[in-house]
Amino acid sequence: MTATAGGPGSWSENILEYFLRNNHITTEDGAEIIWYHAANHKAQVNEALKSPAHMIEADVLLPSDGSEYSQPIMAHPPETNSDNTLQEWLTEVIKSNKGIKLDFESLAAVEPSMMLLENVKRHLQRPVWINADILPGPNGNSRVVDAKPFIDTVTSFFPDVTFSLGWTTGWHPEKVNEGYSWTMVKEMEYICKDLNLPVTFPVRAALVRQSCSQLLWLLKKSNRDSTKLWHLLSFFLENWLFQKLQKSKRALKMFFHTEPNVGLSLRNCQIMT
Repeated sequence: MTATAGGPGSWSENILEYFLRNNHITTEDGAEIIWYHAANHKAQVNEALKSPAHMIEADVLLPSDGSEYSQPIMAHPPETNSDNTLQEWLTEVIKSNKGIKLDFESLAAVEPSMMLLENVKRHLQRPVWINADILPGPNGNSRVVDAKPFIDTVTSFFPDVTFSLGWTTGWHPEKVNEGYSWTMVKEMEYICKDLNLPVTFPVRAALVRQSCSQLLWLLKKSNRDSTKLWHLLSFFLENWLFQKLQKSKRALKMFFHTEPNVGLSLRNCQIMT
């Protein structure tokens, strides 16, 4: 039985509603949501499944051997090989009730991955987020995933999914780092304005302070959108950030993204409108 778009068991179900409904959190507060990041290799997947994490994030690409029949694998550049394929990853994850977020590092990996997801869709009655960096962002030098074919390919398989659409970014600790420009957020708004699906925007928390006006504008453009603030070190998230977000009345929908190499006490932030 297919779940209604946005309803219980659908891929676009609000994750707070999903985990409240399943008694995994006690209040509609995203601070209770725990993420496990980069669950790519088999050992990391096993750790993630045993952990208290509610959402598991992993990276998908095609292997470096260039074979025409290569299966999507779980790895993040600069790694281009893995002990885990997406098919093996899904086989393990569907045994749990955790939500998933798949980060696509190349357009070539998207269609074969959607085919694999289609095979297990009936077992994935939970939030599913599909992510790619589709625009160049501050200090970004990684290759972007072409937005239109990415979105079109995903929606041709799954018209009911949550998108996570971001920018490539970089961070220079000893230099002045400019934030997200008006051009960057307006390009994103243009891409997303006609999407009738939930969208989340991952942004680098170290760049939020100099980008508050732009990012709040982007959030206000639609009551569907959300922003995930991710960071590499805890001091990037200063008290001013939380004060700004609370003033914008988004405190209850602030999610946190766990960095596994630091521990469950260090989390990244996600705000939903």
